Amino acid sequence: MSYIETIAPEVAEGEVLAMYQRQQAHFGYLPNYARVFSHRPDVMASWASLLATIRRHVAPRRFELVTLAAAQALGNSYCALAHARALGELLGMDGVRDLVAGEAGSLSDAERAMMAFARKVACEAPAVTAEDIEGLRGQGLADDEIFDIVAVAAARAFFTRILDGLGAEPDAAYRELPESLREALSVGRPIARAETGNTVPRRSDPVESP
Repeated sequence: MSYIETIAPEVAEGEVLAMYQRQQAHFGYLPNYARVFSHRPDVMASWASLLATIRRHVAPRRFELVTLAAAQALGNSYCALAHARALGELLGMDGVRDLVAGEAGSLSDAERAMMAFARKVACEAPAVTAEDIEGLRGQGLADDEIFDIVAVAAARAFFTRILDGLGAEPDAAYRELPESLREALSVGRPIARAETGNTVPRRSDPVESP
């Protein structure tokens, strides 16, 4: 599940327990990535706040396209699978399969350009040039929108490096995705075989909304 010892749900207390409960309430199970943050729940809270602030300025479709592109470029299966599934709610799973297969006919020229740019920012940021920015402007993107794309890609780099640096495996729940999509999106660590010990005991403690 990960390379470090994490706090088990049945013994979690305080901030860790609250974080686990929020995650389980949202997903219906405790995701593996939450457990790697168990020693620093304040970092998880700060990440959630940063991500929410970035997302507030970006339309859901654009956010998911850019995040998927960055996650694939970064070689992170966890985020690639998660955001492909989220994108499926916007494009339909057939649309996501086509996109992952390189058939991006459902995307606009601007969307294809921003995904290519996100890949470059995620993995080759020092190679970004003024011409790259001009190319996005030529697709009708304003400078504040370009900032948002960079912020989305850069934030994903932070999160994926924590997950991969600690050996977090994508949740077994992603095995429910179509096989062809699972294989194409498993660009890094393999999906976990099973969820074990990922149920947070119910407590009487008050819990914040996720």
